[in-house]
Amino acid sequence: MFRNSFFFSLLIINTIIIAQTPIDSSKYPKLTTFTSQQDHDNMKSQLGIVHLRPGKNGNENAPNAANYDENNANPCPVLPQILQLNNGKKVTSPDMWWKERRPEIVEEFEKEVYGRLPKNIPSVNWKVKIVDKEFVNRIPVVAKEIIGQVDNSAYPLIDVNIKMVLVTPSNVKGPVPVLMMFGWPSLPAPAQPSPDDLQKINDSFKKMMIQADPSMGEIFEKYPAYQPITRLPAPNFFTQPKPDDQLTPQERLLAAGWGYCTIDPSSIQADNGSGLTRGIIGLVNKGQPRKADDWGALRAWSWGAARALDYLETDTLVNAKKVGIEGVSRYGKAALVTLAFKPRFAVGLIGSSGKGGVTLHRRSFGESVENLAGGGAHHWMAGNYLKYATEEGKCGKKTGCDLKVDSHQLLALCAPRPTFISYGIPEKGDAKWLDQQGSWEATVAAGSAFKLLGSKDLGVTNDYKKEVIPPVLKSLTDGHLAWRQHDGGHTDAPNFPTFIAWANQLLK
Repeated sequence: MFRNSFFFSLLIINTIIIAQTPIDSSKYPKLTTFTSQQDHDNMKSQLGIVHLRPGKNGNENAPNAANYDENNANPCPVLPQILQLNNGKKVTSPDMWWKERRPEIVEEFEKEVYGRLPKNIPSVNWKVKIVDKEFVNRIPVVAKEIIGQVDNSAYPLIDVNIKMVLVTPSNVKGPVPVLMMFGWPSLPAPAQPSPDDLQKINDSFKKMMIQADPSMGEIFEKYPAYQPITRLPAPNFFTQPKPDDQLTPQERLLAAGWGYCTIDPSSIQADNGSGLTRGIIGLVNKGQPRKADDWGALRAWSWGAARALDYLETDTLVNAKKVGIEGVSRYGKAALVTLAFKPRFAVGLIGSSGKGGVTLHRRSFGESVENLAGGGAHHWMAGNYLKYATEEGKCGKKTGCDLKVDSHQLLALCAPRPTFISYGIPEKGDAKWLDQQGSWEATVAAGSAFKLLGSKDLGVTNDYKKEVIPPVLKSLTDGHLAWRQHDGGHTDAPNFPTFIAWANQLLK
C-alpha cells in the first residue's frame, strides 16, 4: 500500500526498545530443542522400533517407486466395519451409533492415528486487532484481523498467538454463513486514507524525517510538491466486474452472501517435526517431547480451528450455526480431521487430501503409510502411527493393514453433516500420488453411516469394491455426502461454484 521506503524510515524513526522483565527459565522444565530427525528418532526409541520401511518415491522410475498398478493396490481389500461394534454386534440405530459405535471409532483414531487432545490445553483470549471497511471485487465487506492469544502462564517460555482474518459481506442482511479456510490470512483490500488525511500524514512524516536528519529539509525544499507516501488508485466502480472464470474462491463466497475466515495453521503448530516441542503441542508439554499417543499437527490445527469457531460464535456478523471448514492437501487432511472430531462445524470441503485424509491407509497406491511415518511427515500424526511402517521392532512387523480403523470411518464421523470430497486430475498436477481411487472407495463405504443417521449419501450402493469412480466433472451432489473430480490441478478452486450451490441448498 505505502512505499517500502516509508516503512523503513518509519521503523528507524519510531523504534523504541521496551525493557521487559526477563523470564526466570530455571523455574520451568528446560525447553527441548530437536531437529525433525531427532524427534523422529526419539519416538522410534519410545516405541522400541529398530527399523522402519522407507517411504515410496513418487517418481515411477525410481528404485523405490510407489505402486501405481491397481492390481497390486489392495493387499487387504476388506475394510473395517463401520456399523459393527468391536464385540461384533450390528449397529442398527442412531442411538447405538452415538452412544456406542462412534466412541469406539474415535478412541482408535485418537490412540493410533491422529493422537489425543490433552486435558490441560490452556484457554485462548481473542482480540480484534483491526476492523476495516473494504471492497472486494466491488462487494462491500467488513474485514477483521484477529489474534488468539493462548494462555502461557504455566509455561511462559513458549508463546502461541493464533492468526486469522474474517471477511463478511456488508451488503447482506443478518448474520452470514462463513467458510473457515486453512491458509495464510491477510486483509484483502485495506482501506486507504482520504486525500486530506493523507496530506496530514505526509506533513507529519516530513517533520519527523527532518528532525531525524536536518539535511532532509533541503531536499523537501528542492521538491516542494513531492509526497513521500502515495496511495493506490481508488476502485473504479464503473468498470465491469471480473469474469466468472477469474473469481477467487473468496470472491465467490462473498458474491453468494457468505463470509470467509482464513486461519494460519503455522501460528498454531509448526508444520515440521522440529516444532513439536514448540507451538500449542510444545506449550502443553512444557517444551518436552511427545508421548506415543499425543496429538500431532493435524489435530493441533483442528483444535485451533475449533477455538477460532469459539470467536465466531461471539461475532454478530456470523451465523455460527453455519460455519464450514475447508482445506487442500495437508490442510485438506486437517479440514477432514476437524469436521470429524468437531461436531459444531456444519459443513466441510475436503480438497485433495490424500493419505492421512480421505484416501484409505491400507491401500498401496502412491503415497504410503511409510511416507507419513517417515521423518518428513510424522509430525502430522500420533507417534503410534509409526508402528504401521515397522519392519522390525518391539511391536513386530506391521503395515497399514494392521490398523483397526481407516479413512472411510473418519468420513463416517462427519455424518450426518454435509461433506464434500474434492479432487483434481493428475494431468493438471493433482498427482496420482494422492490416490483418487482410494478416496472414492472410502467415500462410497462411508455412506452407510450417513444413511443410518437419516442423511442421503452419494446415491450409489456402499459396495466400495464394485462402484466405479465417476467421470471427471461428474457431480454427485444430491446428498449430504458429495463427490466431484474437477479438471484442474492441486486445488479445490474449480469446485467452489458446485460446492456453494450444494451447501446453500443443504444449509438452507
